[in-house]
This record gives sequence, C-alpha cells and structure tokens, in this order.
Amino acid sequence: MTAHLLWMPTMPDDFPLPFSCRRDERMGMAVPLYYTADMVRAMPDDGNRYEVVYGQLLVTPAPRAWHQVLVLRLSRALSEYLDRETLGIVLASPADISWGPDVLVQPDVFVVAAEEARTLNWSRMRTLLLVAEVLSPTTARSDRFIKRLRYREAGVPLYWVVDGDQRSVEVWTPADEFPAIERERLVWHPAGATQPFILELEALFRPI
Repeated sequence: MTAHLLWMPTMPDDFPLPFSCRRDERMGMAVPLYYTADMVRAMPDDGNRYEVVYGQLLVTPAPRAWHQVLVLRLSRALSEYLDRETLGIVLASPADISWGPDVLVQPDVFVVAAEEARTLNWSRMRTLLLVAEVLSPTTARSDRFIKRLRYREAGVPLYWVVDGDQRSVEVWTPADEFPAIERERLVWHPAGATQPFILELEALFRPI
C-alpha cells in the first residue's frame, strides 16, 4: 500500500495547524493536513504561489518567462475587448478568489463581473465570467483536474487551459466531459456582448 503525502512548506513557529502532525503508528508516515484559505493567506512571501482547492495545498514556483509572455498577451487582448464591451474587468495572478473556507485560487488570467470588480475587494469578487490557466510543468495536473473541477463547481462558464509548448488551448464549459482542442483561434461569446471576443492563436503564440 502506498501512502501519498502532501508536500508541506516550512512555516513560522506560531503558524496554526488544523490537525496535529503525529505519525501514524502502523505506516510511520505523517498525517496529511487539510488546508484552509486563511492558512494559505498566512503563507510566507517566498516567491511561490500558494492556493488551496478542496483543502489540498497547491504550491507553484516562479513561472517560466514564456508563461508570463502568454499571460501578458492574453490579458492585453481581453482588456482591449472589455474596453469596448464593458461586461467585466480582466485581472491576473496574484489574486485571492475564494468560494469557501477550503478554497483560494489565483487564476493566471480571469474576468470578473464588472459590478464586483468595481468594489476592489477580493472577498466580493465571486462571479468569474472566464478563467484561463497557462500550463507550466508544475501546474499541468492541477490546472487540468482539481482546479478545473472547482471552477466548474463555482459556475465559471468558460475555462481555457493554454498550452504554450503545444501551441494549443483546451476549451472547457461546465457541461463538457472532454475539452475541445483549439489550434486556430479563441472565441468567447459573453452574455450581453454586442460582438464576440476573437483571438488568433498565431498571434498569441508568436515568437518573441
């Protein structure tokens, strides 16, 4: 039988733990922790990105430069579109999006409903119209599975998983069991818009 342990970063001496870290008498392994959003907010500012989904801690090191280029390009394209279609505000990580005590996510790029974004209060930003995660070697599994399921549970209507190495995007809606793989262009038809958002992937993935 294999025990799967959750990686736990070094924490301050006074950091609150929800369960004791005793060792299991039979397995000789540390008991995994169930993390909360408040615990993640108390994590050290050490250059890592900390998130929690369903109580599971997700730790992401500093992203690659190509990742950041794609985040910037996608954010810029969405911002220009939303300047014309004033339905929401595009934001990017770092962020503090939470739908409960055991979840805090920092999407790479996301669009918040305009009325919630105008509050400038993370706790009021709960309606995400679009979420995009740009894959990196350390985030591919969580972006495609646990975070995708949490976004679906939160009612996010459209989720893009951007693969900069393969020059493609997985397009998910809450009803999908499998993604549509887009290699030509991204299209978003938000409710109430007069025109759709269209981004050619050739432009998104163009060399620097």
